[in-house]
Amino acid sequence: MSAPGGTALVVVDLQNDFCAGPLAASRYPGDPARLERVAARTAQVLAVARAAGTEVVHVRFLGDTRFQGPAWRRRDATLGKRPKCLEGSWGAEFAAGAEPGPGEAVFTKRACFDAFLSDGFERHLRGVGAHHLVFAGLFADVCVDSTARTAFQKGFEVTVLRDCTTALHLPDEQILHFMARLYGARVTSADRAEVWSRRPGEEEPCPTPSRPGRAAASPGASG
Repeated sequence: MSAPGGTALVVVDLQNDFCAGPLAASRYPGDPARLERVAARTAQVLAVARAAGTEVVHVRFLGDTRFQGPAWRRRDATLGKRPKCLEGSWGAEFAAGAEPGPGEAVFTKRACFDAFLSDGFERHLRGVGAHHLVFAGLFADVCVDSTARTAFQKGFEVTVLRDCTTALHLPDEQILHFMARLYGARVTSADRAEVWSRRPGEEEPCPTPSRPGRAAASPGASG
């Protein structure tokens, strides 16, 4: 499927270990109900994107120790972190309502944050003509930010759906403001499909043309 208007919805790591069950709740510093709302809102966005024929891309994380590099293993040992989203486990499965639909591309990150490090991710986006990436998923300050940063550097325009993500280590507004300032990311809400489904700038109304044969009055001119 080609990306209408060059837009693709990228759903990042909406997996059970991150947004459902006791492990997700124990790691998230805020109200776990926020994770449930993110998953529910993303499911709604998926339905809207599919109905509009927008390209949908799913990214998943696998944290098995065999995929981890030395620095990752050292960090986990130092901080006492346990691997998450183990291949074949319930925790690695997509959250209910956010499962990939027929024909939708799925890319796997093996113990890394950035979706551009997964095989074929960028090639797929270029192949379908996507120039504008709309991000939903987890977490805003980890994998969403890592992928959005690379997307910007590779020339993609970035939109982040504020109610379809949340941060793990930073206040939500802080990381969203950071992405807006550093990457020029447009931050909007899921219910504004007329905005996020278009490339930044395309939703701006065209200026009303001047009437022919009549000059516009200058500021301060008397009539």
